[in-house]
Amino acid sequence: MSEAARLLGVSDDTVRRWVDAGRLVASQDDRGRRVVDGQALAEFASSMAYAPDPGRIVQESARNRFRGIVTRVIRDRVMAQVELQAGPFRVVSLMSREAADELRLEVGVVAVAAVKSTNVVVELPESP
Repeated sequence: MSEAARLLGVSDDTVRRWVDAGRLVASQDDRGRRVVDGQALAEFASSMAYAPDPGRIVQESARNRFRGIVTRVIRDRVMAQVELQAGPFRVVSLMSREAADELRLEVGVVAVAAVKSTNVVVELPESP
């Protein structure tokens, strides 16, 4: 229980309350102590994860922004290749599949490629 608490960044008491409330599954070992299975703990930790909403971005260090339309998206299990046509410019970005899925990037979506150095960051513009 205490190791589960350390891994989750909470107190032992919090883990016990979660187990008592049925939010986290625990069993008893041969000494009668409550233990949390590693897979159950990983699933619980994943369910608690969140990415805070950064809100509307009003400034960014990237200076080169290309507003365009997504013309191609190739996804595999881990990565995605996203192509935008921004006027006469074709911009290609490699990103995690998770990022492409979260942005719901598909052919026909209007997006902004923000370019700084060798990195291309794809952002969605605020809707009018």
